[in-house]
Amino acid sequence: MSTHLATARAAPTQPIHIGDHLREWRQRRHLSQLDLAGEAEISARHLSFVETGRAAPSRDMVLRLAERLDVPLRERNVLLVAAGFAPAFPQRGLDDPALKAARQAIDCVLKAHEPSPALAVDRHWNLVAANDIVLPLLQGIAPELLAPPLNVLRLSFHPKGLASRTVNLAEWCAHLLERLHHQCEASADPELLKLYRELKTYPVPARTAPITPDSVVVPFKMRLGGDVLSFISTTMIFGTPLDITLSELAIETFFAADERTAARLRSIAAQK
Repeated sequence: MSTHLATARAAPTQPIHIGDHLREWRQRRHLSQLDLAGEAEISARHLSFVETGRAAPSRDMVLRLAERLDVPLRERNVLLVAAGFAPAFPQRGLDDPALKAARQAIDCVLKAHEPSPALAVDRHWNLVAANDIVLPLLQGIAPELLAPPLNVLRLSFHPKGLASRTVNLAEWCAHLLERLHHQCEASADPELLKLYRELKTYPVPARTAPITPDSVVVPFKMRLGGDVLSFISTTMIFGTPLDITLSELAIETFFAADERTAARLRSIAAQK
């Protein structure tokens, strides 16, 4: 995993030229100058001049290149500032009045998913919100792992967290690590890189059996009392966000994979 860009961003006393930023993102996306120039409808010669500092890109060109490179909104602001322009994408808290409709949508999705568990996480996998089914599934977890900010991945890997209850720990954690690895590669976020390294230190067994051709999804199986609950999960994101907070938010929803799990969830909901 490349850490060059993450390391460079950690040193604010050393400003990075817009050309260096663009080259890093282009290489991260495994594109040649010719490929990117073709997608952005500019000449490869001009792109080369921008990357080497011999030409200054316009604001529109920075945004066009960032879009073609699928640069996260947070990092698009970094590119704009490096090129001498003001940031284009705001970052508001979910309690901001401007995001009221988005927050209502999140709450609606979480509530409507009951009696199955669902939760919302930020870009670092910290819990933002959860429906009323999640907390009963976390009974007996070490309090320090549930204290804000509650990191969902750390909770999943930690021996005092869900790891001791996860029946298919090797398979489930391998799936989560792969997702996190893709996020690190896509965003070069230093905090995600740090989290990835931390999770690799936990005593999780290696996956011994390959995924079989007839496998459909990797389930999440956990012990709860005398039962083994089995879930399949999906991830929801906002489709066209222009706010950084919304662009980095994901809703993780879990569905009962068998009738025993569905019945236990209905029982939990009835007791609330």
